[in-house]
Parts: sequence; structure tokens; C-alpha cells
Amino acid sequence: MTTDLPTLSINTIRTLAMDAIQKANSGHPGLPMGCAPMAYTLWQRHLKHDPKCPHWFDRDRFVLSAGHGSMLLYSLLHLTGYELPLSELENFRQWGSRTPGHPEWQSGDHPGAHETPGVEATTGPLGQGAANAVGMALAERYLATHFNRPGHDIIDHHTFALVSDGDVMEGVAMEAASIAGHLGLGKLVYLYDANQITLDGPLSLVMSEDVGARYQAQGWHVLHVENGDTDLEALDAAIRAAKDETAKPSIIIIRTTIGYGSPKKAGTSSAHGSPLGDAEIAATKTKLGWDPEAKFLIPDAVKQHFGEAVKRGATSHAAWREKLAAYKLAFPELAMELDLAVRGELPAGWDANLPSFTAPIATRSASGKVMAELTKRIPWLFGGDADLGGSTKTIVPGGDYNHEGAGRNLRFGIREHAMGAIGNGMLYHGGVRPFVATFFVFSDYMRPPVRLASLNKQPAIFVWTHDSVGLGEDGPTHQPVEHLMALRVVPNLSIFRPADGNETTAGWRYALANAHGPTGLVLSRQDLPIVTQPGAPGAEKGAYVLADGTDVIIIATGSEVSLALAARDELAKDKVSARVVSMPCWELFAAQPVAYRESVLPHDRRRRVSVEAGVTMGWREWIGDRGIAIGIDRYGASAPGEIVLEKLGISTAAVVAACKRVISEG
Repeated sequence: MTTDLPTLSINTIRTLAMDAIQKANSGHPGLPMGCAPMAYTLWQRHLKHDPKCPHWFDRDRFVLSAGHGSMLLYSLLHLTGYELPLSELENFRQWGSRTPGHPEWQSGDHPGAHETPGVEATTGPLGQGAANAVGMALAERYLATHFNRPGHDIIDHHTFALVSDGDVMEGVAMEAASIAGHLGLGKLVYLYDANQITLDGPLSLVMSEDVGARYQAQGWHVLHVENGDTDLEALDAAIRAAKDETAKPSIIIIRTTIGYGSPKKAGTSSAHGSPLGDAEIAATKTKLGWDPEAKFLIPDAVKQHFGEAVKRGATSHAAWREKLAAYKLAFPELAMELDLAVRGELPAGWDANLPSFTAPIATRSASGKVMAELTKRIPWLFGGDADLGGSTKTIVPGGDYNHEGAGRNLRFGIREHAMGAIGNGMLYHGGVRPFVATFFVFSDYMRPPVRLASLNKQPAIFVWTHDSVGLGEDGPTHQPVEHLMALRVVPNLSIFRPADGNETTAGWRYALANAHGPTGLVLSRQDLPIVTQPGAPGAEKGAYVLADGTDVIIIATGSEVSLALAARDELAKDKVSARVVSMPCWELFAAQPVAYRESVLPHDRRRRVSVEAGVTMGWREWIGDRGIAIGIDRYGASAPGEIVLEKLGISTAAVVAACKRVISEG
């Protein structure tokens, strides 16, 4: 066994990965074996972190965007002193372990998993982590601009991401890279594992472009390391040069050998996604100068060497705490604000006297007015739109986010997928509360980050406008029909579709107070009459009785609530008494106590009609087998919005007819 400490340490990472994956009989050994040198160099020579305090706010962030190589990260976390014992590596990919198949930032309470200290982002779907890292760098610069003062750089750290051939092929990563280059995010560094292998074979089967030229064209600082297998000094110099570049994000293109050291599988796709096998592991260990019979071996010298990270981290963290103490003395009000932001809390009085509405207004416009007020009160609330700010009404006072990190409005351009993933990255970073916005129909373009925000119970805020066929002439390509139901099935995601301006205010109040999952605010293009009282009492419970009656219950959301009320008035002319229930948020109502749900929808009152300008699937949960669901089980059409709604059966007359039918059928 070699006595060269760096080589010994790198081979420890490789063998831990091989052993854990083999024991699990599942996993991806090739990346950890090939990337161990670059990871060792970054973590031992450059990364600012404190293993004993994983959430230290001014730490550098490391994102393993190539999440299939998770054993690389778990090995590093164990070796450098995080609370991840060797037994967890031995329990890789097993029920209840802290070493799941792909890194998970926060497992919350879903069964079979636990939070893994030191994991900065949930990665696995390729490209997401790369885009998350852009969000982290955006958040760092925004906070540094807002809180730092001359001589008091309290926010000052880098974001590193290890990306793979698969990451740089994904469209979301290209979108995110374009934004990062445009904004000159100089504290963002990608380490690109250019091993030239994909799961199906050589990269040449599917890609032949010059990746460096592409990133250079997008405004990145491009560096190369030709021998990432053994040239630690070249790796060190490249990382140092990337950190020194402050005007552009950097990508270091590092040529590596996937499955390095494996006599039969190195440099081949067979090293990518399957255990090497006992015989090949023994042969690999022998080639690396390792004991072929040893399992999960960590030499004492390696333990001591990696353990130095604890001391380095404690020293760096202590120095920062001294800076923070001086900062608190010099800028006490800013320091209190920073403390709130870091803890993810909201300032006192943030929701007092928010706008109320008495005149008809589109809920997107009402949302814009609420946002303008909220951003005055919550300095760390900021975000942007996918080139639709004038339509989504999400441009707030404060100017555009720029190269200096100033400005409250992020111009994402026409990049919905990256926008969602960047927003998630900002939340992973902490200290900011982002919102992102686009037309509701384009929520399809950002479903992966919506799902990941839900998986991680992140308090993301998605502002989706132009919520139905009522948007009109743009036609079916822009008219959402299936989207409400498609998003309601996503666990942990709350979909809030307000009936008017006052329910919109209630929706924003809920979205910001909701710390346990994302919220989608689904807003109208067209003006809607005001049908609720200021504050919309009851909306905070997801559904409530807006107007009472005894013969039939009409349940509606969004723009259809006013239509339900109009139907109630028509029914009254025929001596039919209808209760109208506004249900802006299914998920919130379902979470209420049984007694409250029973008070709104009594189980013995089964004459029910629902009305919503979308597919009817799912409404049986609320209307039962005897109820009638009025909706749109087809795509829309190009015409003025009120005409499209009328032609597709979203009308007062249709609701009246359905109510009479459900009454007649008993």
C-alpha cells in the first residue's frame, strides 16, 4: 500500500464506494472512482466548511449534480467528520439509511429516509443540481449586496458543483448556464467530469460538440485539466484560478477515467451503473495497492488526514463568528434582519393591513399589488418571471437584479425549467424567499423542479397566471385544462386558486406562512367581481361557506365562484336554496379537522355540483357518486375568453341545470 497520503486518501474514497455499492448490489461506482482526485483536491485544499456545523451560513456550497455518484459524497462526508458513521456507508441504499441512492437534502417525514448532514441539494435528475447551484450563487450575491458593508463582508462564499456529461447535455443545465453567464456569477464553479462515457456507451454516440466553446460563448471562464486521474497540482491550480475569477462563472473541464483502476471496466459504460462484482473489486484493489480482502478499510493515516477538515472548519467558522460579532455591534438593525432571513422567518407585521379589494380585478393584478406591499416589508423576498412580468404582474419595486446583485426582479428569460430549479437552489442556499412566475400552461415546462420542491417540502412560491380557457384568443396551446388536477396529485404541493382579489391576498398570506411545502398561486387573466369580504375569512382553511342554502351545494374555485353565486341567485327564483362553497385550496381543506370539513360539506347532504374550468377528474372526492361535475374534458379554442367559457359549458345556465338535475335524481 502506498505511503503517499493524497493517493492513499483518494484510493480510500474509491474503495469505500466500491465496497458500499457491492454490498448494496446496486449503485454507480464509476463516477466516485474517476472523480475521487478532483473531489479530494477541492475538499482538502479549497472548500470552506465546518463538518461539526453543517448549516454554518457562510460555508461554501458543494452540489453533486451527478447525483448517481452519491457514494463519492457520502465517503467525503464520513471521512471529513460529518455525522455520517461508517455504518451508514455500509447500509447504502437501504431502508432507513442516511445514504439513499441519490443525495437528499431533506427527507422530512417520508418513510424510510433521514436527513443526511452535509448534503446541500437533492440531486439525481440530471441538470437539476447544476441549475440549483446557479440559484445558490444568485442568493449569495443578493445577500452579500444587501447585507455586506465596507470592511464587513459577512456573506462571502463560493458555490461548487460537480457536473457530468449527462448534466451538460440536459436542457435545464444549458438554460441555467446561460443565465449564470449573463449575470456574471463569479463565485460559481463547475467541476465537469468529462469521462466521455454514458450509460449506453461512449459519449460519441450522442454528442460531439465542444462543451468548452459552448460555455465560453455563454460567458463562462473555461479551464481544462487534461489528466484528472493523477495530476493533483493541475486540479489545484485550476480550482484556484476559478476562485480568482470574479467577473464570470467558471467551468473546469476535467478529463477522467470512469471506474479508474478497474482492470476490465475502467473507461467503459459497464462501470457506470452497476456494481463491479467481487472478483473485479479484488483485482481493482490489488491494482491500486490495496488489500483485496479488506472491506470498508480506512487507514489510520487517512483518518487523521481527512480529520484535519474538522479543525480547519472550526477555525474558519470561529473567525466568521468574530466578524459577525463586530457586524452586530456596527449594524445592529441589519444584523437582526440577517438573523431573521437566515432562520427563514418573517418580520413582525409582515402581513398586517395587506391590500383588500372592492372593485373587479384580475387575480393576477391583485397579486401584483399584494406583492408590491410584501416586498417592502420582507427584503429577502425576491424573484422573477420567465419573460412575462408585464403579464404575470410580478414586477415589484426595486429594479432588476444585476451583475452587482442589486435589484428585486430576476429576469429569467424564456427559461421556465431553469427558473424553477434556480428558485429551488435559492431555497437550498437559505436567507432568501424566492418566487417564480409564468403562465399556468407553462408549469409543464417546470414540472421537475416543482416535484423536487415538493419532495423536499421546500417553501417555494410558484405564481402561475392565465389560469383557464378564460384567457381567450391565444387558444388551446396556451389554455390550461388538465393542469390543476395534474398538480393537485403532487404530494406536499398546495394549489391555491383564488376567487377574487381578497382571496388572492389570503393566498399570498398562506404561501408565505407555509414553511412545509411549496404553494402554487393560480391566477386569472380576466377581471373577476369581488365576492368575498376583506381578508376573505375562511379562505385560510382551504374551503368555506360563502353563501348558505339547504337544497344543493355548489362547490367552485377561482373565476367560477362568481358564476356559482349567480347560479344560486337564479335558483332562488325557483325557490331552490343553494349553498355556495368557495374551495381555493383542496390540499388545505383536506388538512382541516373532520368537524370543520363536515360543517362545510356535511356527509348527509349529497346533492352537490362542482364547477371548475378544467378537467373533472378528481372532483368525485368532494361531490361523491351522486354529484355532478361541470368542467372541461377537452382542449380549448381560440376566441374571446367569455365566448370560450360559454361554448364549453362553463356558464350560469349549466350550473342551474346541473343543480336541478341532481335534486331531481335525489
